[in-house]
Amino acid sequence: MRSFSVLCFVLLVLGTAARAQNTSDPSASGSQEQPPVKVHHDGSIRDLDAIGNRNVGCGRGIGNWYSLEKQMAMGRSYAEQVESTSKMITDPVVSEYVNRIGQNLVRNSDAQVPFTIKIVDSDDINAFALPGGYFYVDSGLLLAADNEAELAGVMAHEIAHVSACHAAREMSRGQLMNLASIALIFVGGGIGYAVQNLAGLAMPMGFLKFTRTFEAEADYLGVEYMYKAGYDPQALTAFFEKVKALEKHKPGSLAKAFDTHPQTPDRIEKTQQEINTLLPPLEEYKLDTAEFEDIKARMMELENRRKVDNDGSRPTLHRPSRPNADSTDTSDQDETPTLKRRGSSSQ
Repeated sequence: MRSFSVLCFVLLVLGTAARAQNTSDPSASGSQEQPPVKVHHDGSIRDLDAIGNRNVGCGRGIGNWYSLEKQMAMGRSYAEQVESTSKMITDPVVSEYVNRIGQNLVRNSDAQVPFTIKIVDSDDINAFALPGGYFYVDSGLLLAADNEAELAGVMAHEIAHVSACHAAREMSRGQLMNLASIALIFVGGGIGYAVQNLAGLAMPMGFLKFTRTFEAEADYLGVEYMYKAGYDPQALTAFFEKVKALEKHKPGSLAKAFDTHPQTPDRIEKTQQEINTLLPPLEEYKLDTAEFEDIKARMMELENRRKVDNDGSRPTLHRPSRPNADSTDTSDQDETPTLKRRGSSSQ
């Protein structure tokens, strides 16, 4: 009889546990959860652990017939042209900071060339890369970014262009023929068109058909690189939203810039999809730093100083002309203010 009681108790416990398990099982209650992030270990563009050891477009036989040495030589030549026709920010503190952010991203990328990173004195919210690792950030981008992660996101996108040898792959197709085409621009405007107008160069229409694909690939790789470097990948979508707001605030002002690039809403959607399905969530991300805020304040000070120096309408001090000593006309003397000592008032 005692054994029967013990057996009943055991069955009761097992039944209770089974009911508890069924209650906590989402599939049992019919609820649907978001599918987990799929981790890839195949050495492909989706394999995060293989970053730095992947070939994402710079190998021979995959539409690229230019060696890394040739790309570096081309980039060096074009960089000389850019710097000879552009005003550069040479402040050592700002330059060192931007270079450090960029080099950290390069170390967490698939880049196979060293990077030279400089700042162009331009109000454009932009950045662009040349073949072989020559990379330029517009000062306007520094001022427009709300945090370090947004700046890093744009820079990661440009590093992706170089990592995937997009310029060389375009040249291999015979589409890319001049400096205005080689500048792979983040949002498509800015200095690229300035250089084009300055040099009187024409962008070949054949090149435009391929840019959308490469821009989408640079978005994809750029998100991976900033994630690998510890930055919040949502910052890139936040920057896209900012560009979208600019388009809405000034209709048509960015239309030319986006003619050859994926539309901003598409980039936001695709980037967010990648974040949700490819990047395992981390416990913490780097979003902003006190150093970024200091650098941005320093950059604003430099910009204000530049605008004051370039403003030709500043007030100037003119010394009044002295009256002719031989002249008997005292009207000028009467109009000239003089300082008189105040006498004591009479009682």
